[in-house]
Amino acid sequence: MYSRQPPTRVRSSPNIERHSKEVGGLESSLLQLVQDHQQTSLRVREETEKAKKAAIKTAIRVSDALLDTVNGGVQESFINEKRIELEIRSLSATIMRYAKQTDQWLAASHALNSAVKEIGDFENWMKTMDYDCRSINKAIHNIYQA
Repeated sequence: MYSRQPPTRVRSSPNIERHSKEVGGLESSLLQLVQDHQQTSLRVREETEKAKKAAIKTAIRVSDALLDTVNGGVQESFINEKRIELEIRSLSATIMRYAKQTDQWLAASHALNSAVKEIGDFENWMKTMDYDCRSINKAIHNIYQA
């Protein structure tokens, strides 16, 4: 069959060597570009992550500040509402007490008016009785003298 022959060495020409150096230089340049891109991409990713974390912290602080401001107003309103409710209860109790006193004064003044009216009626009755007694006295006196 075929006999084996030792491989022959091909002599490279200067163009081929220069071409392989250029290819090797291109490969190393491409590798360098890829590495630079990866490093830049990694650095940008890290900076983006740092900026994201800083933005989240800032947003949390702003949210807490806004919440404290709103809660402060709500808490103050709640305290004022409780104070107003206590004042309303106090005023209601005072009004009820004054209403009872007013009812008592009305009852007393009505009783006094009734008493004065009765005194007026009694005085009128007394005048009527005095007139009747004088009339009777004059009639008796006239009968006695006649």
